[in-house]
Amino acid sequence: MDSSRKQRILIVDDDSAVQVSLALLLKQSGFEPLCCDGPGQALALLAQQPVDLVLQDMNFSLHTSGEEGLRLLADIKQAQPALPVLLMTAWGSIALAVRGVQAGAANFFTKPWDNTQLAALIHATLETAAPPSASAATLSRQALDAQFDFGGIIGEHPRLLKVLSTIGQVAATRAPVLILGESGCGKELIADAIHRNSPRAARPIVKINMGAITPSLFESEMFGHVRGAFTDAKTDRKGHVASAHEGTLFLDEIGELNRSDQVKLLRVLQDQTYQQVGASRTERADIRVVSATNRELASLVAGGEFREDLFYRLNLITIRLPPLRERRSDIPLLARHIIGEVSASYGLAPASIAPQALEWLSAQPWPGNIRQLKQTLERTLLLVGRTELRQADFIAAEQHEHGGAPGQRLGTDGMTLEQVERHMIAHALEQHQGNISRVAKTLGLSRTALYRRLERHGLGGAPDEADGNGNLGHAATGARMGVR
Repeated sequence: MDSSRKQRILIVDDDSAVQVSLALLLKQSGFEPLCCDGPGQALALLAQQPVDLVLQDMNFSLHTSGEEGLRLLADIKQAQPALPVLLMTAWGSIALAVRGVQAGAANFFTKPWDNTQLAALIHATLETAAPPSASAATLSRQALDAQFDFGGIIGEHPRLLKVLSTIGQVAATRAPVLILGESGCGKELIADAIHRNSPRAARPIVKINMGAITPSLFESEMFGHVRGAFTDAKTDRKGHVASAHEGTLFLDEIGELNRSDQVKLLRVLQDQTYQQVGASRTERADIRVVSATNRELASLVAGGEFREDLFYRLNLITIRLPPLRERRSDIPLLARHIIGEVSASYGLAPASIAPQALEWLSAQPWPGNIRQLKQTLERTLLLVGRTELRQADFIAAEQHEHGGAPGQRLGTDGMTLEQVERHMIAHALEQHQGNISRVAKTLGLSRTALYRRLERHGLGGAPDEADGNGNLGHAATGARMGVR
């Protein structure tokens, strides 16, 4: 971009009042606004002069399906793949905006907007946008590793490289980052990389599973308490927020946080202050917040389950981590890395995987992502006891896992993601005879998060259905396990 000109932002909306309001905000923020009424004018203007960012409405006629907006987004991304687009929508159309983000938009905001939040989102989007002139070599794994520390993150797929490039661009800032991705795809590794490549790397990253904190203990866990604050408060206790001072606070499973606790967390994020339980003095904490969830927060907001103001505090920068099935070319690299780690951890001789077995592994759907791949490799290595694993070894180990039952395969072709998740939970319940603690550990979930999924999938699992040992009764584990 010519450094002598202001960054140019195109507003595409058929409402003149929206154009005027956004143009005024952009001018006050130091940008050069351009305005047009619809898709045709927008595409013609983009073909005539350079633009750094597009603010695009989703509807341009009496029809409010949003298909016009999605088509315009597709046309823009086809003509200029590196040009970032921010979608604007009403709260009733958040699901549509989520589709747009999945189709390539950088993010979205809602009408009416908050000027301060929108200005911050625009600045962050422009800062993290790849320069149009960037060559493919700039995004090579070798070039990224030369600049940043991405140790532990294995892969070279373009979608993963885009994630790593974004980490490199935002790590040095204190901007809050929201990591979205399915269970088991490595969101915690991404949070570690953000912290490790930031100026806060010498300070701690404090990790909290938000789904594992009960509401009654939330304030004490997060903010700490003073002696005598409640019956069992024998001594002062430092909370997670204080422990993360000048470091990073990683809020995992943020989508599991109940609404009453969302309010308490919001207060900390707004002014970086908190108060210990039982204390009269307000404390200040310098923290950088990174959060993660396998749920679509925007949809939770639309459904009233997640606060709108907290959502915007968390998602200034959104990183979508692709599931393993969408970067299959990385599976051989991951498998070799994992098998080396597993062999070393058990004190076994170095093991390898036959080429045909690698092809077979790469063809599987892996609904449990990297976590499931690791479990499969570890189980097979331990059961087979061979230094070179073959395709037959994986199939035999899988049949052993299912008690030798024929027809049990990793494949879940034709199933939706919800069905796959239900299938995995049902199988884990059956495998561990309904023991919630073991099932949660196997699936990499907290007990609270598992209970919510059990309820959502109709598999039982409300706390009052478990016995004193954390086992679901037969009514919950037997009659309700319709998936095999």
